[in-house]
Amino acid sequence: MAEILSQYRNFGLRSAIDVVVVAVVFYQFYMLIKRTRAVQLVKGVMVLLIVSLLAKYFELLTISWLLDKLLQMFVIAIPVVFQPELRKALEQLGRGSFFTRHPLVPGVDNLEQVAEELVRCSQVLSKNRIGALIVVERKTGIQDFVETGIKIDGMVSSEFLVNIFIPNTPLHDGAVIVRGDRVAAAGCFLPLSENPNIQKELGTRHRAALGLTEITDALVIVVSEETGAISVGIDGSLTRFMDEKMLRELLLRELDIKSVSSSAIPFWRW
Repeated sequence: MAEILSQYRNFGLRSAIDVVVVAVVFYQFYMLIKRTRAVQLVKGVMVLLIVSLLAKYFELLTISWLLDKLLQMFVIAIPVVFQPELRKALEQLGRGSFFTRHPLVPGVDNLEQVAEELVRCSQVLSKNRIGALIVVERKTGIQDFVETGIKIDGMVSSEFLVNIFIPNTPLHDGAVIVRGDRVAAAGCFLPLSENPNIQKELGTRHRAALGLTEITDALVIVVSEETGAISVGIDGSLTRFMDEKMLRELLLRELDIKSVSSSAIPFWRW
């Protein structure tokens, strides 16, 4: 640290450019992994780094030694863990699209409208007994699963979602992923739950909903093709047979719409 500080004693234009370039690169890399589960790993590494610094400051030798060994292991593990993100960054750099602007987080009004559109869509699908699987991304990024489907980037509307799930259409089989106020992708593949205690009458859609919510904080709406029943998966559990009022209240509560307005700049939102 002392060596780094000594280099900036004569801080000039060249040093300022150096700092700005490094800051921009780190910002773009963060935005690249922000939508993936890798960001949770970054947070974990930062926590360990802070604890390690505190351990050294308070001279906790055993804890400091253990954390130093863990951080040395991360030097080897990080390229393996972040292999998809690093590859994507290099591909974007080669295409000249690495330094791009990123959209802001949608406002409260937009998310309230999204919740209403999801309720309306679910009711139409339920009445017509059309099977559906709708994923709503929350804090944990699920870009890995977006990549398995067809990217759309369209505004969320009940009519649009209903048309996607109409039987025998190209995108009806698979999950739709909603990110903010946009439909990010359709026809996505989700991991199936391996929980042996799942009820036997639950089909592939319900198992996929449970599988995703077991490893992320996403909210998943499932409409049964056989019965038209609406279920919602959260945190590895499934709430079944929801009516319109219950679904609306759950979405407004779980999406935490009131707190969205406090996060105006996505870079600082952890």
